[in-house]
Amino acid sequence: MPVHPSSFSAVLSPVLTPFNADGSPNAKKLLRQCQWLQSHGVGQAVFGTNSEANSMSARQKIMVLEELIDGGLNPNNVMPGTGACSVDDAVAMTRAAVNAGCAGVLMLPPFYYKDVADDGLFAFYAEVIEKVADTNLKIYVYNIPPVTKIGLSIPLLERLVKAYPNTVIGMKDSSGDWPYTESVIKALAGSAFRVYAGSEVFLLRTLKAGGVGCISATANVNPKAIAQLATRWLEPGADALQESLSVVRAIFAQFPMIPGMKAAVAHYSGDPDWLRVRPPLLSLDAEQQNRLVCELQKINFQMEGL
Repeated sequence: MPVHPSSFSAVLSPVLTPFNADGSPNAKKLLRQCQWLQSHGVGQAVFGTNSEANSMSARQKIMVLEELIDGGLNPNNVMPGTGACSVDDAVAMTRAAVNAGCAGVLMLPPFYYKDVADDGLFAFYAEVIEKVADTNLKIYVYNIPPVTKIGLSIPLLERLVKAYPNTVIGMKDSSGDWPYTESVIKALAGSAFRVYAGSEVFLLRTLKAGGVGCISATANVNPKAIAQLATRWLEPGADALQESLSVVRAIFAQFPMIPGMKAAVAHYSGDPDWLRVRPPLLSLDAEQQNRLVCELQKINFQMEGL
């Protein structure tokens, strides 16, 4: 049975991307945010959904990744999103991540065409793997059918793992469908396949079922508490910790998630530039920002050391 030791922590964050006034990503500010997350024991899944990754070009993402690593970010804790609709873009970003020493990549399926067969999805991942052609490549496939409208079936996952047992080593499941997540953990248990839930709402259940943790949006704003549950999940107070995480998550769920989290970072850091999002997303308006902050203050929420 393959063994996939990993330098990744149990909790990673799809790191919010700060943007300059001209819409370009601000790598220096992103580096500080990644370092803050790491200080709370949370890995960095840069260029994920909540990073507004698909609002950036492949060239921009490769340049930013180089700046992050050159700035001292430890690639052992970095899992860049490298999925794209184009094989060439996916190969370029994936190769750049491997060359930077990243311990893994998070790869969406090609999401533009819908109702595609498993054979087509397998062919996409296989072509990327074969073209990158590097034994250091470790892929975590990214299942997020609420956004892509494409689900990754268990037979497809089994086929990928069988064909590339030392390359396709895990997944992030953002289906929001716990029975599916649990079934993946069980079906691939014999392959050491590493399953991350896509929300901390499922963190305790995932760990109990044999998964490895979560890659969650609100780890951007609540990293310390989420990482604490991942460390203490076998202790008697784990259920209470899980409930407290779900309370925070529910507050942010009242708002568009990405603009809401950026509004929180802007408020707690005192930096209004964090409010910027890329079209077609819109920043929270003043009333929404005030309402979010009021809801967070009611539970004495803080973002320590931001």
